[in-house]
Amino acid sequence: MTNATTDAATGHGPTGTGAIDRLRAAMDRGAALRPRVGGFPHLAESLRQAGVTHCRMAVPANAFLYLTEHGNVVVQGEPLVTGFAVAPPFDRPALEAALRADQAGLTAFPEFVRGCWEAGVVWYEVDLLARTCTYHGADGASYREDYPAVTLPA
Repeated sequence: MTNATTDAATGHGPTGTGAIDRLRAAMDRGAALRPRVGGFPHLAESLRQAGVTHCRMAVPANAFLYLTEHGNVVVQGEPLVTGFAVAPPFDRPALEAALRADQAGLTAFPEFVRGCWEAGVVWYEVDLLARTCTYHGADGASYREDYPAVTLPA
């Protein structure tokens, strides 16, 4: 008999794929190789090489869904809001400012996520195959950026 709780916790389902272990290893590798300035493409490439195709982030919940070739994985961070909250209006200039600060290495990830929320981003999606990030507001407005391909050391 299969224990669904154990399988979900380890990422080792009936096929033994180890999706969580693979994702963690790719995240660790990406973090180790990521330069402070312009580092996101390095993390994204590490994830892509590990079989991640898309990453979806529910910003106020601070929850990620990683779609991978080995199984889909949810990562729950500390929520930005609890209870009821009004979604801020989408503010593209504020979003672009948060993006540029992150790309310049001026913010850590929690500050970047907070900046997205304050700019009215309720969710975003990274398409690791197309190398795009699309940020969405509650009212349907969106903003997309491409990011460059990088080569990681072996």
